[in-house]
Amino acid sequence: MLKVKNLKFRYPGGPQVLKEIDFELEDGKFLAVLGNNGAGKSTMLKCFNRIIDPEEGSICLDGEEIRRMSMREVAKRIAFVAQTIPAAQMTVHDMVMLGRKPYMRWGFTEDDHMIVHEAMDRLGVTEIRGRFLNALSGGERQKVMLARALAQKPKLLLLDEPTSSLDLKNQYQVLRIVREICHETGIAAIMVIHDLNLALRFCDRFLLMQDGAVFRYGDDRVIDREAIWQVYGVHGETAEVRGRKMVLVDEM
Repeated sequence: MLKVKNLKFRYPGGPQVLKEIDFELEDGKFLAVLGNNGAGKSTMLKCFNRIIDPEEGSICLDGEEIRRMSMREVAKRIAFVAQTIPAAQMTVHDMVMLGRKPYMRWGFTEDDHMIVHEAMDRLGVTEIRGRFLNALSGGERQKVMLARALAQKPKLLLLDEPTSSLDLKNQYQVLRIVREICHETGIAAIMVIHDLNLALRFCDRFLLMQDGAVFRYGDDRVIDREAIWQVYGVHGETAEVRGRKMVLVDEM
């Protein structure tokens, strides 16, 4: 269980970016963080794994305060997949193995290798484990970084716009895998995403942000005509299409 209370952040000399963020996320749930550019979505995500430190507030994971943990302990509990995926001269196997670094003492163990191979199998990248990242497509690199995150054995998975550089097929593959991981393993995942329909297709919870604050939080019922207008400034509505909820935006 993730509990966030009164989270605030501002960059030095700048305006308040996050304003009293409060919400709770249960284990095994997939949360979409939604809102316009500049709403504070990615900044909030970076506070959760201490890429940046909030000026105020509490972030508790299973009753433990993240802000009091060492970076090694944070890395054992929280995995972060950035929006920009490196095209490094490193093999897939070595990149995924980096997920075990927080647990290393004198070297990699047999258990480390087993966990890495399981993660690569889960993401379908075992067959390319000897290839270099800079020779892979954007979709393949995204799956490799997810495999590395899984190898950390986290309790919380953070994803910053994971579909922004992917084609339609890979968008669905990656988000389906994340949803399955959440539901089958109990890992909670938080994803910053702009596509409302992808969020509705794969996520369980929705946090709508506006000007650094929570506008609404809950299940898919929080996304309605009023929310679309207030958060995005466009007229639209939700509709059922083949049993799935979708957002239809009026012509502008």
